[in-house]
Amino acid sequence: MKKKMKNILATFVMSLVLISCKEEAPKDYATVSGKISNIGEHKTLTIFNRAGFKRDIAINSDGSFSDTLKVEEGKYNFNIGNEYGSIFLKNDNTCSFTLDHKDFDNTLKFTGDASNKNNFMIATLLLEEKYLSEKIFDGDATHFDNTFAELKDAYEALKSKAKIADTAFINSGDKDFEETHKYYKNYHNEKLELQKTLPKGHVSPIFENYENFAGGTTSLSDLKGKYVYIDVWATWCGPCKQEIPSLKEVEKKYHGKNIEFVSISIDDARANGSDEKANASWRKMVTDKALSGVQLFSDKGWQSDFVKNYKIKGIPRFILIDPDGNIISPDAPRPSSDKLIELFDTLDI
Repeated sequence: MKKKMKNILATFVMSLVLISCKEEAPKDYATVSGKISNIGEHKTLTIFNRAGFKRDIAINSDGSFSDTLKVEEGKYNFNIGNEYGSIFLKNDNTCSFTLDHKDFDNTLKFTGDASNKNNFMIATLLLEEKYLSEKIFDGDATHFDNTFAELKDAYEALKSKAKIADTAFINSGDKDFEETHKYYKNYHNEKLELQKTLPKGHVSPIFENYENFAGGTTSLSDLKGKYVYIDVWATWCGPCKQEIPSLKEVEKKYHGKNIEFVSISIDDARANGSDEKANASWRKMVTDKALSGVQLFSDKGWQSDFVKNYKIKGIPRFILIDPDGNIISPDAPRPSSDKLIELFDTLDI
């Protein structure tokens, strides 16, 4: 009887061990969930990376979402409509985040596994937005280098505070930081060179017969006799969208003055899948954001002659042209910069 009881007990213990092992076996997928407030009409969260991974996750009517996906460990991007973020994913991890779609960057907050890495990426992004404003391009090379040195110190302090032990993750972040530095440095050099190749008083490159949201087409020559402030942008461009509220305020301030505010979308098939989808995205955003001024759609996106002749390699780009069609600034201050109104004041617009 005792022997039989021992066998039963042994079998029971072994079953518990097997169940425990089964429960503790690492999952071959990551779990992503969360909730988004002010989601509006958006119904899909898309997670993707440069290697070609892409997964659409349905967003419920209350803004909640949840799904599992098999991933290679690393950094991914995600987007909801025209807003973009970053997320670190690893199989057997559970990750959750919340955000307000109307204040995307400032409300994005992660919990769960790897939340320290994900929140570190958010903090890094906000840090870069603080230092890498239009002001970094206002001065000479020394001003640029000093500003980036301050950003570097702040970034190192952020890393120290985060105390992330994953060396590969930190090294990847450092590499991204250096690539950002290189991109902005090249952009600044291009801006300095632009002042030489397209100086004030030079005849402006032109655009012709661009589709006008209000109907028909518009050419630069149609606007002769007025100052023309041009915003070159795209619906997927975060910094472009950040300037929209300021641009609206400037337009309102100068309504009825001798100046036209022209926005030229360079959305194209490369970013939207097809020219038709690009045009639809442009029209939708003009409507949704109630964009004012003259809203135009370029003929060939990045390959448009106007874009190439103004040597535009990054957006947004703002251009100011005088009533005679000559350049005042090939790289004018952004609407959010006080320098724009200062410039307008010198022209007595």
